Amino acid sequence: MTETTKTPATPPADAIPAPEPRGLLPLPLAAARALLLTGGIATAASTFLAWTWTSDFPGDLTVTGYPGGLQWLTLTAGALVALFSLAVYGVRGLRWLVPARNNAPLVLLAAGAFGVTWYTIISISTELGGLANLEPGGWIAAAASLLPLLGALALPEHKHDSGKETFKAYTAKPDRIHAPQPVNGWIQRAVITAVTAIGLGVFTYGIDTEYGELFIGYLIVVVFTVWALHTAGLLDRFSHMVAANRSFTLAMGFLAAIAFPFTQSDDHYANIGVNILIFGTVALGLNIVVGLAGLLDLGYVAFLGVGAYTAALVSGSEFSKFSGVQFPFWAAALTGAAASLVFGVLIGAPTLRLRGDYLAIVTLGFGEIFRIAVNNMDGDSGPDLTNGPNGIPAIPDLNLLGFKFGEAHDIGGITLGRFANYYLLMVLIMAIVVLVYTRAADSRIGRSWIAIREDETAATAMGINGFRVKLIAFALGASLAGLAGTVSAHVTYSVVPNPYQFAGSTPPNSAFLLAAVVLGGMGTVAGPLLGAALLYLLPEKLDFLQDKSLLAFGIALILLMRFRPEGIIANRRRQLEFHETGQLDVPETETLTDEPAVTKAGA
Repeated sequence: MTETTKTPATPPADAIPAPEPRGLLPLPLAAARALLLTGGIATAASTFLAWTWTSDFPGDLTVTGYPGGLQWLTLTAGALVALFSLAVYGVRGLRWLVPARNNAPLVLLAAGAFGVTWYTIISISTELGGLANLEPGGWIAAAASLLPLLGALALPEHKHDSGKETFKAYTAKPDRIHAPQPVNGWIQRAVITAVTAIGLGVFTYGIDTEYGELFIGYLIVVVFTVWALHTAGLLDRFSHMVAANRSFTLAMGFLAAIAFPFTQSDDHYANIGVNILIFGTVALGLNIVVGLAGLLDLGYVAFLGVGAYTAALVSGSEFSKFSGVQFPFWAAALTGAAASLVFGVLIGAPTLRLRGDYLAIVTLGFGEIFRIAVNNMDGDSGPDLTNGPNGIPAIPDLNLLGFKFGEAHDIGGITLGRFANYYLLMVLIMAIVVLVYTRAADSRIGRSWIAIREDETAATAMGINGFRVKLIAFALGASLAGLAGTVSAHVTYSVVPNPYQFAGSTPPNSAFLLAAVVLGGMGTVAGPLLGAALLYLLPEKLDFLQDKSLLAFGIALILLMRFRPEGIIANRRRQLEFHETGQLDVPETETLTDEPAVTKAGA
């Protein structure tokens, strides 16, 4: 006998009153908004007061009436809090700042202002020997920066069952954002131009920071501001503009890159810029191998070394085995790229039939074999070709079409030093590499790389020659690394074996290049460039941490991999792989009927 039991009908959702949104702190909405606005203004105003009595702390925070050092960062953070608070009030002309209509941007900006202010106060107390070294302006700044954070945490949010969901509500972008209004093309290009100019200014300020405390404060403000812009939905809208004006955006990016050395008065910062471009170019070549084709290469820095050693041998160094040979730069560059391509084919042909960890182990072995081989080619342990551990020094500066790269030049009243000259050359080479990368990625072979990366077995079953496709990726990536290596040899004056290893405290090394690709975002153009810039700048600017710099760097990487596993600049495919919610391609689950559920019980 079977009996039918009906479960009681669930009342409709609209019959249950939804709980009113409440903030983490029990304050009225008007009070929370007032705290945000007044706290942001007070934080910015406090930077015009003296925070300490002595100039022993870097930046000279002893002046009243004019910000200095870290106070400029606090001023910027406080102004951003006040500006976004006015947008929440609905001030006309500012509502576009928060298209997502959420509270997360305000929370993050308030946290950034609080973080940079209290970091400065703590640094003053630690370095000068106690809180007694603070002037009243420092105490006022500390209290003022706390106000917007309290106001942001009091903003109403819907109640969530878990702390993780509550944290996400205050720090994450909503799943859906209102579609933007159509904008004229010239307005979009004007916005891209303005963002490019702001980006150049922010990067220039970061690279020009003269002491570690200022750089850490700079990182705090930049990270929280970019995070806030992301949660507000502004980065999504900007990415839509970029997609609609791709060529214009690339042109503006290269114009900003060309303008960088004209903003510098010290050639040392141009040296940092040219090294970032060299390693960014190599990382972009590795991005073809890892990001597009999905091949894990742990010895990629060897191809950079092949290009550098090839250029050193044929560029007229008196210590070269071929000291009487001096190729013009274009011939040396082609020779270095061709040598790396040949090595890529020779190494890839017998090994690319392997997959996964086995391929990684073989490429790691190749990288170490290259370093050991050039270290032993000194005429005693092997052929006399590379001068062994002494390397090939005294590589002459380039002379391209009468332009001497080793001499300073005045352009428009601005003096460009030696490193600035090489920087502009690397911008040109970077443009060529980006063109090759984008054309290859958008071609038939590029789609084959992606198919191999996603599922090699399925791609082979569909008629793609997996071995041939992977070999092309390996060879192309190697040739781009070799091209960058030819410039690297001239920039550093000498080539030695030590840098071309798997891991080390200073770039270049294979671990550094792989981290730049993964950190920046695999499969993108801007990702590896940004990753190379961050990984080169962080050790350069955090040297005051001494033996703790690697610890701080490791913690930063762990946090990024935890909260942004797809990389800082990720393509749409990888975002879908790592984030399974809030996607337009995931159908919503719906009940098939409103009838009560029916169950059968009995024997």
